[in-house]
Formats: sequence, structure tokens, C-alpha cells
Amino acid sequence: MPITADYHLHSSFSGDSDTPMEDMIQKGIALGLTQMCFTEHNDFDYPVTEQDSEGIFELNPDSYLYDFVKYKDKYAGRLNLCFGTELGLQPHLARRNAAFAKAHEYDFIIASSHICNGKDPYYPAFYEDRTQEEAYREYFESILENLRLFSNFDVYGHLDYVVRYGPRKDEGYSYEMYRELFDRILTRLLEMEKGIEINTSALARGMREPNPCAGILKRYRALGGEIITVGSDAHNTAQIAFAFDRAADILKDCGFKYYTTFEKRSPSFHKL
Repeated sequence: MPITADYHLHSSFSGDSDTPMEDMIQKGIALGLTQMCFTEHNDFDYPVTEQDSEGIFELNPDSYLYDFVKYKDKYAGRLNLCFGTELGLQPHLARRNAAFAKAHEYDFIIASSHICNGKDPYYPAFYEDRTQEEAYREYFESILENLRLFSNFDVYGHLDYVVRYGPRKDEGYSYEMYRELFDRILTRLLEMEKGIEINTSALARGMREPNPCAGILKRYRALGGEIITVGSDAHNTAQIAFAFDRAADILKDCGFKYYTTFEKRSPSFHKL
């Protein structure tokens, strides 16, 4: 396996997982991983729905850190564990997220857009009374607004997350269809010296391409982008390092020679 570091993982410290952290670690070792970075969810002001209660995605970082340190010591020499978080960005939360990020010494921070103008694209209501293209465009525009207001992160996660849940998913979708918006997003990330991830969760869901799609990955590389982490977005042991061989092939086809890991917010590069 050319990629031996999974940098997007959720255990029971995330509101949408009930898998114990130690179970995740043991499965990672069995798969031959050398590094795992837990990136537990923190989404302030997540909208309450019939399915989700208030505060479901708010992380208790002290409790998380307590178990993390215990397992980091227990498995030292067998696996390098890194302490991360995935921050759900919304424009009005910029200061609150900045304070959260500074409160602990994270190895790695993913910035993600799970909520767009108060709605989660996971739910059908986000797409009602408009075309799929209009909904996707609003989502991508919201990323630009977040990038204008928040900078304390290392990579932006699953840039086209919305495509997982649209009425027609990735049917008719491509980088070229939203080229202007994606180029503005990627240019801004490069100006900020931030990276992106290749997230294989979409492949686990049976989609044709990862998040983001190969067109975005290729364009990021063409613009000079080099910082790219690889994450399964696993919420259980079965998803860890899913399709990492395919991810390596996609990255190579897009012009990448290395993938990235982080410790103490500092990147390291590993040959594919």
C-alpha cells in the first residue's frame, strides 16, 4: 500500500460515530498503516433536525485528548497517532472557531463546509425548489466566504462534499461546470498556503470519483498545489484506508509525486 497514513478519521468522540478509538487504532495497525490522525468533528451551531439534536457535533476536546494520549503512549512504536480535529466552518463562527483551534495543540486541522447558509446538504431540503446546479453553486460560493474569514487550518476537506448528497449525485457534475468558482477557491487556498485532501468516502458510497473529483485535483496541482492529505473519513473500522491504492493512482494521474502528513501543524511529504 503506497499510502500508509489515514488523515481523516472519526471515533466515538464524534457525534456521528459510535466506534471506540482503540478499535480504530487496532484495525489501522492490522491494515499496515504507520500513521493515523483522528479528526473529530466540531460543528458549532449545527441546525437541529428531527434526526439530530442540538450540540450533537460539538466536541469535548479535553475528554478526547485524555483518551488520545493514553492510546498514543500504549501504541507507541507500532503506530504514530496524531491529534486532529475537523472544524465545520460557517461565516458567523469565524471567531469562535479560531478560539477553539487555539485552545489545544492540535497536530492537524481540517476545515470543512458541512453547513451552507444554515442548511446541511445532507438533507433533501437543501435542494428543494431549485436545480441541482443552483444548489451546488451556492455551496461552492459559501466556501469562498469561509476562506475570506477563517485561516487557522491546514487543509480544506472534501471540497465538493455537496456532490455526495445531491438529487443526482455526480451525474452531470464536473470541475469544468464550476470552473470559475473552483479556480477562485484553489487560488485563495494557495495564497493562504493551505492544502486540500483527497477523501475516499465517496468511493465507499459507490460514487465514480473521490472528493474532490479528479478535475479539481488536477487543477490544484497545475496551479502549483502540493499539500494534499489522504483521508478515508472513516466512522467505523470497515472504512479505514478505504480505496487508498486507488487514491494513490488518482493522485499520480493528476501529477502528484507526494502525499502529505502533519505533526504540530507542520507538513511532511511522502513519496507515492
